Amino acid sequence: MRTPHPAELQLPGRFARRGSGCLETGNAAMEEAAEESKTRLPKESPMAEELEQVESDTENIDAEGDLEEQDNSEVPSEAQKRPEEVEKKISETFFYNYEDIYSRPFVTEDSGIPINLLTLKHSFGYDCTRNVNLLLMDSQTLMYIAGNQVVLLDLKTKSQSYLRSSSGGGIGFITVHPTKQYFAVGEKGKKPNLIIYDYPSLRPYRILRGGTEEAYVFGDFNNAGTLLASVGSSPDYMLTIWDWKQEKIVLRSKAFSQDVYKVTFSADNEEQLTTSGAGHIKFWKMALTFTGLKLQGALGRFGKTAVTDIIGYVELPDGKVISGTEWGNLLLWEGSLIKVELCRAGHKPCHSGPISQLVLDEGELVTVGKDGFIRVWNFETIDAADSVDDTGFLEVEPMNELHVGRNVSLSFMSKVHDCGQPVWYAQDTNGAIWKLDLTFSNTTHDPECLFTFHSGRIEAMSVSPTTYLMATTALDRSVRIYDFISNSQLLEIKFKQGGTALTWAPRVVNPKGGLIAVGFEDGVVRIIEVYDPKGLPVLAGQTNRENAERNLKQAFKPHATAVTALAYERNGDVLATGSKDKTVFFFAVEDEYKPIGFICVPGPVQALQWSPPSHVTSTLLILCENGFALQVPAPLPGEQDTVSTYQIKTLPTQYFHFYSIKSRMKLEEEIALREKKKQEKEKAKLEWIKQQQEMGKELEEEPEEEPKEEPLPPLYVPEEPSPILCGFYSAPGKFWLSLGGYDSGFLYHCEFSSNDHQDDPENRQDEPFEVIPIEDTDNNPIHQISFCTSRLLMFCGMQNGALRVYPLQDKDLSVNALKEYWSFNIHDNDYGQIQGICSSYDDRFLITCGGDGNIFTFDILSPEDVHKELKAKIPSPRSGLEKEKATEDIEDPNAYNIEEVKQKKEYERIMKEAEEKKQKKREELIALRHEFLFLLQKNQELPKHMQLHREQYEMDHRILEELDRQTAQRIQLVQKELAWEHEKHLIGLQKLQNQFRDSLEFDSVVVHAIQSNHQISTYRLLAMSEKYYQDKERPSWKRTVLKQAWKQAEKREIVKETRRTTVFEAEAEKLKTSEVRKSATRYIESKREQIRRVVEKYDKVKAKIMKRKAEWDELYKSKPSDDYENPKDVEDIREAQENMGCYKLKTAANYRVPEHKHMNTEKKLMQLTSLEVLIHKRKVNMNKEIMSLRDLKVSVIDEIKCLVQELKSIQAALDLSERLPLPLIPQLHPDEVPEKKFEHDSDILLKFKEEQEAKAKLQEQLEGSLSSRAFRYRFLRAPSIKETDPMAQAAGARLVKTASSVVTEQRKVFEIEKSEPTEMELEIFKREMIKNLYLQETLIKQINALVINFDAELRFLRHKKLKLDVQMKIADLRHITCYEELLILKNLEKHEDLFQGRVNTLTREQEAMQSQLNSYLAQMEDRKCEIVKLQECEKALYANFQASLGENNEFAHFLTKVLKKKIKCVEKKEVEREADEEDENEEENNEESSLEIDEENSGSEDEVFDDSVCPKNCNEALFRNTIQLRQNRLDIEKALTEEKKVAANLRKKYNALAKKVKVVETSLDTTERELETFQWEKQQRLNELYVVVPLKLHQVEYLVNGEMPSDFSQALVFTNQSLEYLQKRIVDLHNEKIMQREIYKKAQEQHEQLVQDKKEMEIKIRRLEEKCNQLMVKKFGRLVDFEAVQAHSVNIRVEELEVQIMEKEYVHSQELKEWEGRILDLQQQLMKLTKENTSKLQQLNRLCLEKQQLETKLDSLENDLGAEFQDIRTTDIKEKAKLESRLKHTARDTALLREEINLLSRKDRCLRELAFLSRKDGCLFLQPSSPQDSQTTTESFPVLRSEKLSNSPTLP
Repeated sequence: MRTPHPAELQLPGRFARRGSGCLETGNAAMEEAAEESKTRLPKESPMAEELEQVESDTENIDAEGDLEEQDNSEVPSEAQKRPEEVEKKISETFFYNYEDIYSRPFVTEDSGIPINLLTLKHSFGYDCTRNVNLLLMDSQTLMYIAGNQVVLLDLKTKSQSYLRSSSGGGIGFITVHPTKQYFAVGEKGKKPNLIIYDYPSLRPYRILRGGTEEAYVFGDFNNAGTLLASVGSSPDYMLTIWDWKQEKIVLRSKAFSQDVYKVTFSADNEEQLTTSGAGHIKFWKMALTFTGLKLQGALGRFGKTAVTDIIGYVELPDGKVISGTEWGNLLLWEGSLIKVELCRAGHKPCHSGPISQLVLDEGELVTVGKDGFIRVWNFETIDAADSVDDTGFLEVEPMNELHVGRNVSLSFMSKVHDCGQPVWYAQDTNGAIWKLDLTFSNTTHDPECLFTFHSGRIEAMSVSPTTYLMATTALDRSVRIYDFISNSQLLEIKFKQGGTALTWAPRVVNPKGGLIAVGFEDGVVRIIEVYDPKGLPVLAGQTNRENAERNLKQAFKPHATAVTALAYERNGDVLATGSKDKTVFFFAVEDEYKPIGFICVPGPVQALQWSPPSHVTSTLLILCENGFALQVPAPLPGEQDTVSTYQIKTLPTQYFHFYSIKSRMKLEEEIALREKKKQEKEKAKLEWIKQQQEMGKELEEEPEEEPKEEPLPPLYVPEEPSPILCGFYSAPGKFWLSLGGYDSGFLYHCEFSSNDHQDDPENRQDEPFEVIPIEDTDNNPIHQISFCTSRLLMFCGMQNGALRVYPLQDKDLSVNALKEYWSFNIHDNDYGQIQGICSSYDDRFLITCGGDGNIFTFDILSPEDVHKELKAKIPSPRSGLEKEKATEDIEDPNAYNIEEVKQKKEYERIMKEAEEKKQKKREELIALRHEFLFLLQKNQELPKHMQLHREQYEMDHRILEELDRQTAQRIQLVQKELAWEHEKHLIGLQKLQNQFRDSLEFDSVVVHAIQSNHQISTYRLLAMSEKYYQDKERPSWKRTVLKQAWKQAEKREIVKETRRTTVFEAEAEKLKTSEVRKSATRYIESKREQIRRVVEKYDKVKAKIMKRKAEWDELYKSKPSDDYENPKDVEDIREAQENMGCYKLKTAANYRVPEHKHMNTEKKLMQLTSLEVLIHKRKVNMNKEIMSLRDLKVSVIDEIKCLVQELKSIQAALDLSERLPLPLIPQLHPDEVPEKKFEHDSDILLKFKEEQEAKAKLQEQLEGSLSSRAFRYRFLRAPSIKETDPMAQAAGARLVKTASSVVTEQRKVFEIEKSEPTEMELEIFKREMIKNLYLQETLIKQINALVINFDAELRFLRHKKLKLDVQMKIADLRHITCYEELLILKNLEKHEDLFQGRVNTLTREQEAMQSQLNSYLAQMEDRKCEIVKLQECEKALYANFQASLGENNEFAHFLTKVLKKKIKCVEKKEVEREADEEDENEEENNEESSLEIDEENSGSEDEVFDDSVCPKNCNEALFRNTIQLRQNRLDIEKALTEEKKVAANLRKKYNALAKKVKVVETSLDTTERELETFQWEKQQRLNELYVVVPLKLHQVEYLVNGEMPSDFSQALVFTNQSLEYLQKRIVDLHNEKIMQREIYKKAQEQHEQLVQDKKEMEIKIRRLEEKCNQLMVKKFGRLVDFEAVQAHSVNIRVEELEVQIMEKEYVHSQELKEWEGRILDLQQQLMKLTKENTSKLQQLNRLCLEKQQLETKLDSLENDLGAEFQDIRTTDIKEKAKLESRLKHTARDTALLREEINLLSRKDRCLRELAFLSRKDGCLFLQPSSPQDSQTTTESFPVLRSEKLSNSPTLP
């Protein structure tokens, strides 16, 4: 509890806490400043006293807010806690004072720093990435959050108004009241406030406290504006419902355990709320329970839908909720489940990205997407949406849509009416605010972009050195120029890549101040000129020039990654650029920037700073992210060698590798603190000793134990070095650093060593020589440091978005100088770390930019009225600027940087030189080769004996061997290099084969005829999938059912066997027990045998009666009912109905689909599969025949080749004139052997390779240049024919020589001289010629015959295939029809399954109910039988009573009244068992019954009789028998009543269930009719399909007026067989009708005869019954039930009970004998123990006598020794005292033992008391049994341990 300030005590309670949120910082000084701010609260209103009670309520709620809230929690009202106090309400007119609550800057106490050191001037940025950061108060006022301010922007004047946060911790959300009269601001910080402001006065109206722990995330008013819902961030995520006007919490609960984005009230039901966030949506209800009002939340379950973050949603009027998703679809929630997911046609998403907002506007649903689209949907369609299939999707299309623009990402829209027209203002996360018109009419305006800003974090900022201009850049790919005097944006420049660094060129570089250097994330640096276009010459037709324009002066790319720092040297001669690629590049600053070179640094560059002019030499301080700092001098242009590379390796570099000393400093502080405490303790001790000595007290020197000190914390050095955030020079070689991470909290003063540039920088560990602690920066490091021009003020930008100002007196840093500071939270405290701080050139203004996208300008100690005279001057353009050509920009992000271009040129130069050397060597080799060929030619011209052999040219054979070896090695190396490629292509080939060839069962093969143009081709068939074969191999359902039945039968057999074995085992056990119990008497056995014979006799009689009853029952059952139908007739009718056929048209309205013709997806799929299998089988057979034909052609060609060869040999012997022309040998066409396409050899592969290389070269020429960074070029050149294979050339030469030698030999043969033939030779020659002519003709005919036969076979097979083609075409048409039917069946399958499922469910329910009905019927029959039995028992009881009375009994009337008297039983309550009674009450019952007598009013009312006393002269036995019979009667009546009740209950259950069965039957009939109707509708859907039926003209018999009609829609397609069958069926039915009439006539005559016979038999039965009754009366005197007499002849139960009594008596006698034996044994044991005890007592007596004698002797000895020893020792006295005490103890034990002996010796004790065992200390003690023994002084002693007695039998 905080102690109030004295000033607070003078104020009312409410104002004492109202100003507690001015500024939150982590130090005591700031808290004191906050306390001071609290004391300034004035008395605003006279309502203060009235508000004290409400303040106390709020404090109670604050206290409750510290507790952890559970779901469904509630906040009890104060009235419930303190009902005696009357709750006071806050007045409607009460307001707070804004001056009292807003947060102010913090100033160190007594520092003298003015509180208004900086004054906010303007806000240029916009936090567009924040959700819901755009609200409209009216048509001209926009409101949004900017850091710690709420900005209200006037759209007309562009002026801004600001509201500061009260805590300085930031602002979480803003929301507007439905009336626009108020708006709420939820803040951030520790216990943040939620403030309600009045509009337009902007006065604080209400302050809500205790709603969350850290920050508010979202808030929303209900539709009536009475309640406000807010939700907090981590760690509590608290959802709070406020009565905001009374500043009370109504309800609160934890919303979720992850981030919550949004909470809203339902517009139609204010008791419903919805929250959404990361991966969840939750639906809340305010429910009134018996404990009060509670919040009940139901978490939305996504089910099959992927979990998504939900940003936008809207509640529908009927309670459903529709939300967006990350992938752009809409989810319709009903309850807590997804009803349907909405998408566009073709399953396209509703938006291409997340949906950020949903709005219900004028009956339409509007969705806002991150894709820049706004779409309007039909609300009724969305509201009634439902899934149509299992996918859960529903396709809908928007009614209207608006594409706002390219690169637009909308996150929120707000609506306002301007001049009666609705206008929407939209927030664009890419940095814009849009004005939209969503009327979608002809007059709709295009989207208008009102403002543009940077999107996201601002990366860099710089200020002009000559005027009031600033430039900023960010990753949104823009550079913006602002005039911060007129508060306007002058220029926006767009690029392809985002900007990362920016600096304004100093005056020495550009005196006009219009040059900016900007670095981008792709490594490019652009030099941009900003100028006033009014200074350019005006061209004809040019008007409306802007205030400022830009010109790209130069673009160069020094780095490969993002540029992070830019710095101009103090003289303006050098520009340094740093990058994340660990390089720093230097450029000579001239009219055109020229590269000097670059150096490599150990880490990514964080910052660059040139030494100030005060330093002698110009050096560059390079700060790296990984803890390195470097110092290099400025390189001079022209001194570096840049021929091959721009890298500068000779530049002297000094390194500093920061080594953490924070842990060591903390350790030293801890040691010093402990030492100080120790010294203070020693000093206090010495003072205390001095005081004691002065008081005269003596002190004993006692060694004090020193307390153990806690061990010192170990030194810690982070594994990864802390990042350097910023730094600056302090002196030459010295610099200050600010670090993040572990080493934050200090400013480190560091120094470079003088001679350390040769050391390895990675191994260095450099420590700072001075450290200054900075207050409150352990977790809030300094990110930016800047100085004003005079360096009297140091500006620090903090990580939490705060701005600090340190005044410096001596322009240098020291511990004292940094103790006093001015601090102000301006940017967002979570993600608004300050990225840049700049002061204007004249130090009048300060500008900051942050990670939250905001830019703020401040006045530095200067009033605003002075600034009205200032004006920003835009630099004038350079002369001749308008004539310059546009500079070529670098737009390709993959373009080479400067060093890569240099390396590429160097690589090309080296490659060119190498190629020239290769060309020279090639020319030398060609010259040597020509010379060698010339020598070879000379050698050939010499004579043979002078020629040199080929081997002689070889100077050394080892050279060729070495060349062969090298060639083999190269080949092997190439194979290894290409192994991966080889394997890759092999796998690719295999995949292609698997995909395209292996799936083919038959390829297309065309077989051509030899002589004609006829041809036939195979069907190109794909292999059938495995599922068809699996379907074939799948066993039928009948086999499956049979197998299951067999398994069940086997299980039943096993169960039966186990039961049999169990029964047998049980019987065996019984036999064993009977054998054990053979000791029963013979009388019992004989009695049992007698009972058994009686029972057998009774069973036989009963079985005979039952058999007779069964025969009668069977006879009556066989009696046919009146509506009996012959089963044979029923079966014939059923068979006729099933097989007669229904010839109604399927299109008819009364057509009903038979059950066996019901078609579903599975049946149709099987039908389709069988059709495909059949088609495939027919095509395969045809393909086999065609392939056989191709094989025949191959064999014919081979045969023709042989015949032609033979014909050639024959024609060789014939003259040319007699030779017939040779028949052509048929050739196989390429399409006849398509498999040869995949056969290849080396020639084909080489040709293919050449084609691919040619294509590659052509592609390279078209591309122009390589995109790769590696500067390697492969030149693939196909070898020439001469160079390819010399061995092939040699082989060709050998072939030429062989051919020439053959020709010469033939010539020699022909040159042989011919001789003249003889006559014999002529005759032989003639005969040979005739034979050859015959053979020639025969062979030619044979060849022709082969050809003709093959062509005939082909034509025949072609004709057959044409027929098959027709059939296949019809089958294909049928296949298409079946597939269309399958699609229809699939679409209807879900509904059919639904109907069928309902039918099956109802059928199962009906069967279950029917079985239940049957069980109820069986139970009712059993009850009826029981009732009949009980009634018979009652009759028998009365008969027995009458028999016992006898005839003429005078007490018959009295005894009858006693028997019939009604007695009612009333049960008493349970009586508690008494605790003291142990033995007597063990077998007593706890319940007693008393009988209340209710006399039966059989006679007069006054008649009273006593049935408890037997009348005089009445037989006592008869009276008791009557009483017993009455009790039996009462039992029977009670049982009868119970049975009737049970029967009545069963009847009720049966009737209720029967009603349910009727309802189920009705539902089943209805469902079956619906199913039947659905089947008809499905059939109609199938009928709508078109089926192609090819018909010939002679098959058309549908004629109109003798002509064929043009419309066949009314015709039927019918087969001839079916038509003939119908015609024949007409005749058959006529004959069958005549036959059935004759059968019916005969059956009618037989029926009349049977009716007459039945009447005669009934008369005969009545006559026999009368005769039987007469004989019975004649014999017995009355009608008697023979079955009852036979059944009750012997009372078997009584006989069995008598036998059981005998058995019990026998068993009890045996037990009595056993107990008597045990008693005797115990008595003997008792006697034995008594004897032992007696002997022990006697021994004890003897010992006591000896003891007395010894005592007597001792006394005599003491008397004799008294004279000798006068002095008695102390030890003797003690010993004597011990002995005396021991003697007394012994005497006491002896007395106790005597008492026990007396008790034991009493003779009037029973046997059990004689054996009484007394246990003491775990041992058994016995008492003496005689009074004589009791007179002896004895001690009790243990005789037997309790463990030994545990097994002995106890006494009875």
